[in-house]
Amino acid sequence: MSKENENIKDEELETQESQETQASPEMQETQEAAEETEPGVEEQLAKAQERIAELEDKNLRMMAEFDNYRRRTNKEKLELMATAGERIFKEMLPLVDDFERAVAVMDKTNDIDAVREGIKLIQQKFISFLDKQDVHAIETEGADFNTDEHEAVTTFAAGEDKKGKVIDCTQKGYKLGEKVIRFAKVVVGE
Repeated sequence: MSKENENIKDEELETQESQETQASPEMQETQEAAEETEPGVEEQLAKAQERIAELEDKNLRMMAEFDNYRRRTNKEKLELMATAGERIFKEMLPLVDDFERAVAVMDKTNDIDAVREGIKLIQQKFISFLDKQDVHAIETEGADFNTDEHEAVTTFAAGEDKKGKVIDCTQKGYKLGEKVIRFAKVVVGE
């Protein structure tokens, strides 16, 4: 039986191979259509390769532009940092001039009241300058102790009504806009 089975299988395989080798008219048409479209595929491939080359070139140019932009902005930042204080220092120079004049007058005059008045004027001018720069003193007198603005130097027994309040300020604090640039050093009641 095994020889008969093998013979049957061999015959089936031969039949299949002969059917596969003999292409049906539909398969022949499909092969002919594929052969006809090959030039179209080649054209599409060529167009795709051109598009790829174009996109690669565009990508390289954009990367170069971005690199130039990055370099330019870094250079501008460095220049800005180098000259950031220039405007403020230029505005401070008249205050230095006032101090120099006050020192010169102090050496020549015996009128203490005039010198005191001149120093007060310079102080007011300097405070006005700080206001223009948006630098303001932190309020401490009678204020509640706030760790965001105050630094406790010491505590002082002052009674229940002064507990947690600022009793004295040993050094003024300042804000630039809303940012604390120097904490106020205070004595806090306990």
